Amino acid sequence: MNTTKTTYTFLLDGQWYESESKETIEISSPYKEDLVGRVQAMTKPEVDRAIASAKTAQATWAKQPANKRAELLHAWATELEKRADEIGEVIMREVGKGRADGVKEVKRTAEIIRYTAEEGLRFDGQMMQGDSFPGGSAKKLAVIKKAPLGVVLAISPFNYPVNLAAAKLAPALMTGNAVVFKPATQGSISGILMIEALVAAGLPSGLVNVVTGRGSVIGDYLTAHPGIDMITFTGGTGTGRHLSRQSAMIPLVLELGGKDPALVLEDADLSLAADHIISGAFSYSGQRCTAIKRVFVLDHQADALVDELTTRIAKLTVGSPEDDSVVVPLIDTKSADYVEGLITDAKDQGATIVTGGNRTNNLIEPTLIDNVTRDMRVAWEEPFGPVLPIIRVSSVEEMIAYSNESEYGLQASVFTENIDSAFAVADALETGSVQINGRTERGPDHFPFIGVKSSGLGVQGVGRSLASMTRDKLTVLNLK
Repeated sequence: MNTTKTTYTFLLDGQWYESESKETIEISSPYKEDLVGRVQAMTKPEVDRAIASAKTAQATWAKQPANKRAELLHAWATELEKRADEIGEVIMREVGKGRADGVKEVKRTAEIIRYTAEEGLRFDGQMMQGDSFPGGSAKKLAVIKKAPLGVVLAISPFNYPVNLAAAKLAPALMTGNAVVFKPATQGSISGILMIEALVAAGLPSGLVNVVTGRGSVIGDYLTAHPGIDMITFTGGTGTGRHLSRQSAMIPLVLELGGKDPALVLEDADLSLAADHIISGAFSYSGQRCTAIKRVFVLDHQADALVDELTTRIAKLTVGSPEDDSVVVPLIDTKSADYVEGLITDAKDQGATIVTGGNRTNNLIEPTLIDNVTRDMRVAWEEPFGPVLPIIRVSSVEEMIAYSNESEYGLQASVFTENIDSAFAVADALETGSVQINGRTERGPDHFPFIGVKSSGLGVQGVGRSLASMTRDKLTVLNLK
């Protein structure tokens, strides 16, 4: 394993290299003054070689039968399971996630890879007869195959540096594509270790190449490169919009930000709602696109719900990820500054800080803010931190209208004991997914994962990801 190193190399055409730039990027721990390691600051010519290598390898890989591709994925999953403790430790040090959660992420990733391999074996095309269309001919028979797109650029985020990377790589490889993998800078060491496991599993040279470097040097060059045939990206909405403008004429899948609401209806079980809201809002300090980021509750129930939430917040563990705390320091100082600014803005405009609100370095206490109004930033902006605003409303209709005003549309939670109300509200919400009596979250990983409006473009989830990384190839037989 590479975990004893302080300087990590990049993978190009089956070999690990130091960059010709002779420069590296330091990755520091988000929760203590500690250097986790250094990654290479690659150059534009090295990006060119990575893409060219992937292009060459893909032509051979596309000819491999599906069962052979599946064998590679299963071997990769096995290698990850062997290394789960070691990689989980690095995830903790690099992105500040609890050690147990880091190990769990690696094991979950292995499950996703195996499921992708099996689902990929059943992913195929179809046949169509010409006479099924008015005026068509029975002498025409269409054979529709699923063809790979070519070279997929996979860009992963810091918060799930292994899971959300493999969720892109596995379907790309299973469908016959090659991959250029660009991990988030903070999270890149975990991503490199994940690729080391793939190499140990028998990865053909050039099929996956790793790109690390400064965005100011290679960012736009990479994403606008003519050798890239598809981009799949998880990250901020601003970057997603930029990619959308750049990626003319190639497929694009974006998983972006959210402002996921929890709607607590009058007949909701408040204890159940509070359990799920707290888990959804504060796990990993709310650094999840699917975190619950605001709560709508009817005026006459608000005090009771706030009491339930306050009691549960008091029981949250706060501190170092080395102690598997729920609320941990945020990924960097810039993020902590931003979250602190949202709290200060709400407080200055008359909101009630029920609990929390204090900061030590990058650690922000779990913060519950009541009496949040429309003119406060925290009502609309995504904090990506341990902050939960309570918005009091007079009706369910107001909840729905308020929710739908958001620029985001990832997920929502609806808490109610009435199945008719559950479906009526779910249908009215402008989000990709709605959770009934549960917290907003990504899994299970074979479910479709959808963002609308500024929350994303395209659909993920194992089966949908396989489809997004292929195109239909039509061959028409003209029979005698």
